[in-house]
Amino acid sequence: MDDNENRMSVGGKVAVITGGARGVGAATAQLLVDKGARVAIIDLEESPVVFDRGSASVLSLKGDVTDANDMAAAVEKVLDHFGRIDIVIANAGVAARGSTVRASSTQVNDRLWDINVGGVLTSVRACLPSVIANRGHVVLLSSVFAFLNGAGTLPYAMSKAAVEQLGRGLRVELASHGVTVTTVYFSLVDTEMIRRSVDSDPTAQKLLGTLPLPFRKRITPAEAASAIVGGVERRKARVFRPRRWAGVSALRGVVGMALDAHQASDATTQAMLRELDRRDGEGRLTS
Repeated sequence: MDDNENRMSVGGKVAVITGGARGVGAATAQLLVDKGARVAIIDLEESPVVFDRGSASVLSLKGDVTDANDMAAAVEKVLDHFGRIDIVIANAGVAARGSTVRASSTQVNDRLWDINVGGVLTSVRACLPSVIANRGHVVLLSSVFAFLNGAGTLPYAMSKAAVEQLGRGLRVELASHGVTVTTVYFSLVDTEMIRRSVDSDPTAQKLLGTLPLPFRKRITPAEAASAIVGGVERRKARVFRPRRWAGVSALRGVVGMALDAHQASDATTQAMLRELDRRDGEGRLTS
């Protein structure tokens, strides 16, 4: 299906957003409502967002994306309330504090994978019957860490690479059903999750500081939401923000290898990784 054709107007459509209580999910829900969509937010907590307008078009549900039965029940409530699902945005995800693989916790890693990979797959599968029936759209939130070296946060990077593969594969599997898929690649979005995992961690900040300055630019949740909704409306296969990351992705075989070599030999990077190596499984510094 041509990305420049068969555009989707979100007005009147029903969108399900997981992890929509805060941050990017909440901003995306607000923008969709502003554009005339009806939105179901599924999150572990009730949404604290007070929508500027269109609150009658918002359904807030509690649901655990890692529990298939929980998600099936939540989707059933959406269908009972709105009658259909046209768009599913698998936004729910977590990040862990920086750590090397050697110092990481199996429990933390398993939970991250359960949410970032298993939760995405479970959310999409629960919504697919209605999305297919309405020739709708799927949005998956990957990350630039799907193709950027993830040393110091490898389980997270691996999870986002898995989401990228899911997006590519689903776009092919669902093409004959008239369903399109957008995979979204953000770098740093100024959210509570980033403030907890990066801003509160001087070592993680120094590690990110080894990247070229243009690649450290942050975007706001509103900018992220605009990119997501624009991707839905244009049925884009991929969306990058900041946009410069599209070039890095396209040249990942060259740029990625160069960055890998730089990080492997960079004294600051290696010093920060040695510090992360001294942490316990919860990301705390050990003696």
